[in-house]
Amino acid sequence: MNRWRRIGPVWAIWPAKPLALIEMIGGSYLAINPQLSYKLLLESLALESIAIHAWSYVPGFDHQAQANEAWKSLRSCRQMLESRIGYLPTVLRLGHSLGSKLHLLAPDGGRNSRALISMSFNNFGAEQSIPMLRKIAPKLGFFSEFSPSPNETLKLIRKHYLQPKNLLISFGEDQLDQSSSLLECLTQRDEDASRAIHLPGDHLTPASAGLRQTILKEWGGGSAKSKSQKQLIKLVCTCSREDI
Repeated sequence: MNRWRRIGPVWAIWPAKPLALIEMIGGSYLAINPQLSYKLLLESLALESIAIHAWSYVPGFDHQAQANEAWKSLRSCRQMLESRIGYLPTVLRLGHSLGSKLHLLAPDGGRNSRALISMSFNNFGAEQSIPMLRKIAPKLGFFSEFSPSPNETLKLIRKHYLQPKNLLISFGEDQLDQSSSLLECLTQRDEDASRAIHLPGDHLTPASAGLRQTILKEWGGGSAKSKSQKQLIKLVCTCSREDI
């Protein structure tokens, strides 16, 4: 089994002869320890000879700054991998929830990748994402919003995001997913080739079973939840080998 290694803020798995590379940014607090939060998903992909780079971060209010930081960290790790094995023909970006937004705000506009796979895109404002903020902000005379704001995010994507190939994955029981608004935004660009797909599951389907047990108190081997994750793993593997 391939082992995780820490390279600065990036957790990496390098198979001996990787056929592709997936650059992963997870969702909000799940991404603090992506090697644990997304363990089953990412290690299953690594078993298919896919190198994994997963950026670790604590969410903040300045999403553009974090998108820039993620891009620089992932680019540095990719260069290290390529110096070891040579040029990688297939580089996919994989994002979950807030992680999808950060990929979409990358300073290269998505050009240095073959495609983006977005799972459960989330673009809520600060008060919706942090319910406590709605309660305490007026009392403290403190008001804050993510930068860029939800509306500004979509405007920036339409204007600056250059990657035509995007696969937007949403899950049937996901109440936090905003992939439909993202698809509407992307398809307004010239020569866009984005498409959407719906899978059974919920917002935490990409997360590992142990984490789901902790948060949701549910998960059974062979259950519908397990099958949903297996479908997701198969889909991402297929995307690493075929054109999206």
